[in-house]
Amino acid sequence: MRIGNFERELSEQRVEQEKETAIAAARSALSGLGKDECEDCGKPIGEARRRAMPSATRCVICQTIHEREQRKVIR
Repeated sequence: MRIGNFERELSEQRVEQEKETAIAAARSALSGLGKDECEDCGKPIGEARRRAMPSATRCVICQTIHEREQRKVIR
C-alpha cells in the first residue's frame, strides 16, 4: 500500500512540474521571447525555426522528443 501512495505522489509531483513548465512556456510564447539555444541540449536553435516559431525554446529534434514524451504521459 505504501508503494502505491509513493507512486501516486511521484505522479502528482510530475504532473505539477509539467504544469509549471507549460505555464512558463506559455508566458514565454505570449511575450514572444524565444531562445537562441535549446533548453534541453544547449545547441543553437536554427534560424529557420526561430523565424517560423519566434517563441521556440527547443531545437526541432528536442521538441519532437518532448512532444513524444508528452503523448506517452497522456496515455
